[in-house]
Amino acid sequence: MVKILSAAVMLALATGAAAPRALHGQSERTVPIQPIDPSWLQADTVTKTATFELVAGLTGLNGALNFNGFRDGGLTLTVPLGWNVVLQFRNHDGMLPHSAEVVLDTHPLPTGPVAPAFARAMTVRLEQGLISEQTDDIRFIADRGGSYLIFCGVPGHGAAGMWIRLEVSGSIRRPFLAASPGGKT
Repeated sequence: MVKILSAAVMLALATGAAAPRALHGQSERTVPIQPIDPSWLQADTVTKTATFELVAGLTGLNGALNFNGFRDGGLTLTVPLGWNVVLQFRNHDGMLPHSAEVVLDTHPLPTGPVAPAFARAMTVRLEQGLISEQTDDIRFIADRGGSYLIFCGVPGHGAAGMWIRLEVSGSIRRPFLAASPGGKT
């Protein structure tokens, strides 16, 4: 068994695979950077609509408590002030229910759902969450500039790192996605 385990560790090191998480609260494992898929975001400049595919539990990162494979604000969606925003939410996690809402960027993070920052900027069943492969569209107008969070409202999920950033800016003409400094992927 030791030889098999040693061979597995050697193979992981040789192929650049991430090392397993250290025991007893030591540092979290190093993970490869999740790529940003450009198909997640569509922009219609005529109707001024940004449509973002928001996928809960896309990867196993953070026990699947992530959006599009990013956690703790590691991804930022930036939209122009005054644009219509459509977040096409889908729960990809096969085990846990999830939801989403746009909330003010406050710390400490809430432990459960709070009032959304924009009217109707939340999924149905915010506290209970949607089960695996259920979907819901969040539609709102980004009528106030500033920094916000796209946050899972299921109690404990957002506080455990299931959130990404939303920036509403009056100085851009098109929406875009970017990896966020300091976020964990």
